[in-house]
Amino acid sequence: MKLNAELNNEKHAVEIKRGGGKVFAEIDGRRYELEISEPEPNVYLLKNEGKVYEVRVAPGANANDPYGVRVGSHELDIRIEDPKRLRGSGADHEHGEGLAEIKTAMPGKVVRIITEAGATVQKGEGVIVVEAMKMQNEMRSPKDGLVKEIRVAEGSTVNAGEVLVVIE
Repeated sequence: MKLNAELNNEKHAVEIKRGGGKVFAEIDGRRYELEISEPEPNVYLLKNEGKVYEVRVAPGANANDPYGVRVGSHELDIRIEDPKRLRGSGADHEHGEGLAEIKTAMPGKVVRIITEAGATVQKGEGVIVVEAMKMQNEMRSPKDGLVKEIRVAEGSTVNAGEVLVVIE
């Protein structure tokens, strides 16, 4: 998987491959062979060359916000882009036609549903609130439209990448 990462206004090329229980990462031409475990949600242990690093990850409140990442005593804001998702459309037209899905970036719990199926929403309007890592994240509509479907209920536990709301 090839990604683009932005750290301190600098862009970095990242490629990640998995195999044999390990993760192989290449960042700006430097190669890493890692063993990774997730002892609790959004806390990762990375083992590289005999050293273990604890990494804590918190997504931004909105899809375009950077991830808050803490490695030891270092705190970083990192933006990740999948170049495949950027092909063929500008950011303003990403959800212009068709359906838009609001998905979770990490596991959590639905604490509030702000709107209801059939309601009209504006781009940027709050739709649902998910709690992850003891933080409540209001997820907003990526476009003007109609709430076609709400796939979860308040109190539901959700997995990373799960579709919560569909807007047309």
